[in-house]
Amino acid sequence: MATRPTPLHSDPQSGPGVIEPIALTSLAEEAFVKLVQVITSGRYQPGQRLSESELARQLGISRGPLREALGRLEGRLVMRTPRIGIRVIDFRPEEVSQLFIVREALEGMAARLAAEHMTSSEIAALGALLEEHGRQQDISSGQAYHQGIGDDDFHFAIIKGARCEQLERLLLDGLYYQLRLHRLRASAQPGRAKEAFGEHREILAALLSRSPDAAEGCMRRHIRNARLNALSSIQASAAAPREARRQQRSS
Repeated sequence: MATRPTPLHSDPQSGPGVIEPIALTSLAEEAFVKLVQVITSGRYQPGQRLSESELARQLGISRGPLREALGRLEGRLVMRTPRIGIRVIDFRPEEVSQLFIVREALEGMAARLAAEHMTSSEIAALGALLEEHGRQQDISSGQAYHQGIGDDDFHFAIIKGARCEQLERLLLDGLYYQLRLHRLRASAQPGRAKEAFGEHREILAALLSRSPDAAEGCMRRHIRNARLNALSSIQASAAAPREARRQQRSS
């Protein structure tokens, strides 16, 4: 695996001639994180072909670590088709609906368990994360609700806080990445960003009150609303080209 060393430097307290260990960072891991961020940001459309050479150029790495990162994303965010190459994974509307239905059940249970098992400091950190999200201009303007990966993701923190390895395995593997594709699209629907942020605050309040029933109910309602908005976004995207063709024929 290709690695990138940090510059060598000596520790004056260690004596002359002593070299500190080189800190190594995996290029493939960095590429993996960057690819998740860019694909789930909506820059590429579902089904769009990805150029390995262009991605390698943009990331400033060779194709070796890039292909390793893409290999980890196969079946999650990308799919490889013979004689075509790598494409962003695409789902039919009914598949998207099913993904959200499964997510509603599983994350509802995760929220219930989190209300019982998250520490006070973890819930406080979740509140601080929401405060950070609330400063996003896109939320206040209603454009979209952007969330980071891992600890910067409200849902990720709750799933980890549930203290249930089986739920983590089910939600934080393929399902997590696939749903990130549609979460941003759902939040970009008119008014949805502010609604989603408000629903996150309701979930946080339920966790603070240590109410498993309320936490599960708030999470289920939140994801149900996200599903409806994601499907509306898909329908609008499918209708736009048809409307453009209709206008061209009538002009």
